[in-house]
Amino acid sequence: MGLFNSLMSKIFGHAAPAAAAKGPQTAAAPTTSGLQAAGATAQPTAAPAPPVVAGAPTAQPAAAPAPPVVDVAAVLNDMAKKNPEKLDWRKSIVDLMKLVGMDSSLGARKQLATELHYTGDLNDSASMNVWLHKEVLKKLAENGGKVPSELIG
Repeated sequence: MGLFNSLMSKIFGHAAPAAAAKGPQTAAAPTTSGLQAAGATAQPTAAPAPPVVAGAPTAQPAAAPAPPVVDVAAVLNDMAKKNPEKLDWRKSIVDLMKLVGMDSSLGARKQLATELHYTGDLNDSASMNVWLHKEVLKKLAENGGKVPSELIG
């Protein structure tokens, strides 16, 4: 797993418990225990194929439900409130990485910049950090995160 995927999972995973608590409950999958209790065995059988009628519309498979949108700012603000350090994740890639518990060393940031296809000078850490911060937030938005537009614009 790359550094960006790790960062994204820390943010999106942090939001999962809250989303699960608020989300709809799903029914448990049916089991064969009732059949087994009655002495029957569960045998998979193929359902007969429906007849094909020329010119009739074909059924489309149901689309997978869209994953829930994660409010990145809310998650990171919540994490910042619980963190003893004063971290400004809105302006600093170093603080953002620290906030989610990642290595924020120059080497780790260079690795993340390379992973995200940074084309500038990796030895110009100030320029790289500014680019990296915007790029990480942009990529979070592209992957289902709700990010304030002023942070990615």
